[in-house]
Amino acid sequence: MTIQQTPGHVLPARSAAKMEAAMAVGAFAIGTGEFAIMGLMPDIAHNLGLSEPQVGHAISAYALGVMVGAPLLAILGAKLLRKHMLLLLMGLYALGNLATAFTPTFGSLVAFRFISGLPHGAYFGIAAVVASSMVPNDKRAGAVARVMMGLTLAMLLGNPIATFLGQHLGWRSAFGLVSVIALCTIALVWQFVPHRHDEQRSDPRKEMRAFTKPQVWMALSIGAIGFAGMFCVFSYLAPTMLEVTKVSPQWIPFGLAAFGVGGIIGNIAGGKLFDRMQFRAVGLILVWSMAVLLFFPFAASSLWGVLLSMGLVGTMVALAAPLQIRLMDIAHEAPSLAAASNHAAFNLANALGPWFGGMAITAGYGWTSTGYIGAATALVGLGLYLIARRMQGGH
Repeated sequence: MTIQQTPGHVLPARSAAKMEAAMAVGAFAIGTGEFAIMGLMPDIAHNLGLSEPQVGHAISAYALGVMVGAPLLAILGAKLLRKHMLLLLMGLYALGNLATAFTPTFGSLVAFRFISGLPHGAYFGIAAVVASSMVPNDKRAGAVARVMMGLTLAMLLGNPIATFLGQHLGWRSAFGLVSVIALCTIALVWQFVPHRHDEQRSDPRKEMRAFTKPQVWMALSIGAIGFAGMFCVFSYLAPTMLEVTKVSPQWIPFGLAAFGVGGIIGNIAGGKLFDRMQFRAVGLILVWSMAVLLFFPFAASSLWGVLLSMGLVGTMVALAAPLQIRLMDIAHEAPSLAAASNHAAFNLANALGPWFGGMAITAGYGWTSTGYIGAATALVGLGLYLIARRMQGGH
C-alpha cells in the first residue's frame, strides 16, 4: 500500500520546488556536519592527541545518536505540526555542532557528536513525509530524492569546503560553518514549508504497531548492513590517501568531491530506478555496490584510481531513496517513524562501517582492507534482500 494524498494537498509545482529546496538546505547542513569529521580525521587526531581509529569512535557516536534520536524524537514529536518539528530539529542540530566546535577533549567530542546526531534521522524522516505528501503519487520518489539532493551536494561541496576550511583555519571552524547553515535552514523552512493546521497528526500507538511487520525490519536490516560498506571505505579515505595513495593533504578535498559527484549521480539514479523497478531496484544497487567496493583496493594506489573509485563508491547513495519509499509504503500507518527509522538504519551502517574497518586496520590488514570488508557487508545486504523478496512472494 502507498501513502495517498488528501485532495487539495498537492502543491503547485513552483511552491513544491521551493519547499523541497528549503528542506534540502537542511539536508546539506546535516550532510556537511556528518561527513566533515571524515575529511578532517588526521587534523582532529593530531590536535587532540588521538589515533585515526579513535576519531572513528566519534563518527560512530554520531551514528548512534541518529539511531537513538530517529525513533525517539519521531514518537515524541508525533503530536506536533511537521513544520514545527523541522524547526526544532534543525535548532538542536545547530546547537550540537556549535558545541562540537568548542569541544576540549576526546570524551566531550564523542558526547557532542552523539547529541548532534539525535535530530538527524527525524529531520530526514519528517522532510521525506512532507515532500512525498504534497506531490502526485507517481512523483514521490523523485520528491524525496530532491530533498536528499542536499545530502549529496554536501558530499560534493559542503564536505570538501569544510575540509579545506578546517585544514587552514582549524578543524573547529568546519563545525561552526555547519551551525550557520543550520540557522539558515530554520529561516527557509519557516518561509517556504506550508503551515497546515489541518494536517493529520500521528498516533504514537499506531506508529509503534506498524513496526510489528517483518518486512519493515527486513528493509531496515538491508539498510543497516548493506550500506555499511560505503562508510567503511569513506570513513578512512583521508588516511588512505595519505598512507596508500601517497598524496599531500591538499588532495583530500578532491577525493571527497569525487565521492560527492558519485553521490549526486546515485541519488538521481536511485529515485528513477525505484519509480521504474520498485523494490527490485534495491537488489540491483546492492550488486553494483559489491562491485565498486571490490574495485577500491586495486585503485587506491594511484591518484586518478582513488578519485575514480571514490566516485563509484559514492553512487551507493542510490540505495537511500528506494529504501525510504519502501519503508513508507509497507509501514503506511507510521510514515514519520518509518522514514526516520530508515536514517537510523543507515547510521547504524555508519557506526558499523568505521568499526569493522577500524578493526581490520588495527589488526594489520592495511588501509585498503576496508574495500573487502565493505563488499562483504553488501553481500550480506543482498542476502537479506533476497529473503525479503521470498517473504513477499517475489514482487
